Amino acid sequence: MTVTKIPAKSQLPINVMTATALRRTAGYARVSTNEEEQLTSYAAQVEYYTQLIQANPAWQFVNIYTDEGISATSTKNRGGFNQMVEDALAGKIDLIITKSISRFARNTVDSLVTIRALKEAGVEVWFEKENIQTFDSKGELLITIMSSLAQEESRSISENVTWGKRRAFEEGRFPCPTSSSSATKKARTASR
Repeated sequence: MTVTKIPAKSQLPINVMTATALRRTAGYARVSTNEEEQLTSYAAQVEYYTQLIQANPAWQFVNIYTDEGISATSTKNRGGFNQMVEDALAGKIDLIITKSISRFARNTVDSLVTIRALKEAGVEVWFEKENIQTFDSKGELLITIMSSLAQEESRSISENVTWGKRRAFEEGRFPCPTSSSSATKKARTASR
């Protein structure tokens, strides 16, 4: 009897922290409003991911892609996000690091379609807060669940804001901008 040994093919995900080959790595940071508190978070995200990537000898810093004051409920108007995906699909990025799934996308379909396209192109995404890596076998299931929760949270926040505005109008309170917008300045200039 002859026994032939067939070596197993490794299907293990590449650990984002200890890959053996130099990985071209980018970060993604996003805040949904231009409020001062969020702008501080935005600057902190950019600085943190720049330092994290540059400090790892297994990573080659590519860029920090950003979207400031833009909701994650759709990817259509997110220039930084779309440029990052375009660069990744063009072979310029091997690994994308972002704070959480809700920073990446709050729409389940957008999230999964993007992650699958990146995965097919050999680009991994690491969601640091949830510690989910898209090359991990359980990654897509967890991303689906977490994206659905983020999408539902976004919908709930929107409903609460709408309800609050409706109540304010019913009570005779009307929102009044505290800073002059360009439209307000133009109206003042025109009335002089």
